[in-house]
Amino acid sequence: VEKDTITYNAAVSTCKGGGEWQLAFYLLRGMVRDHVEADAVSYVAAVSTCMKHGEWCQAIRLVREMAYVNVERSAITYSAAVSSCEKLGEWQPALQLLREMTH
Repeated sequence: VEKDTITYNAAVSTCKGGGEWQLAFYLLRGMVRDHVEADAVSYVAAVSTCMKHGEWCQAIRLVREMAYVNVERSAITYSAAVSSCEKLGEWQPALQLLREMTH
């Protein structure tokens, strides 16, 4: 199997259902190691996986990292992160994300 963005995105997305947020994070890092470009789908899949399993701090870090690696942070990205923070009762990080989104 060729290591490309589509293959990695599929692998990262699979982690969400299996509860493997750490593996999703590792795979995202593996993309850099293997010189494969991570895109918004890559990051949103990793963010969603982290959020689903209560790792909101890691998820927020990934959302912020997107700006540094020139991956567009869309309303969908922010919405997923904010919604998950809300579900976990983490209102302060949710407010921070909303502030970032409007600036």
